[in-house]
Amino acid sequence: MRAVLIAFTLCAGLSAAHADGTCTANAADKKLAGAAKTSFMGKCQRDAAASCDAAAASKKLAGAAKTSFTTKCVKDAVGG
Repeated sequence: MRAVLIAFTLCAGLSAAHADGTCTANAADKKLAGAAKTSFMGKCQRDAAASCDAAAASKKLAGAAKTSFTTKCVKDAVGG
């Protein structure tokens, strides 16, 4: 039960954090460059991956379906 609560919290946190845009767009809005941008993007990508993994678990995805879902989810959250 605790894991479900943590997963839900992560999903809600990512949704709120990325409601304004992708990691790339948020970094540009904050005018980050160099090490600050690298650090921000790394944390943003880790947060996205955790949230996407939780979303995949809540959808009971496994194997190739989970990998495909998670990859697309993280790519959408991070942006290009």
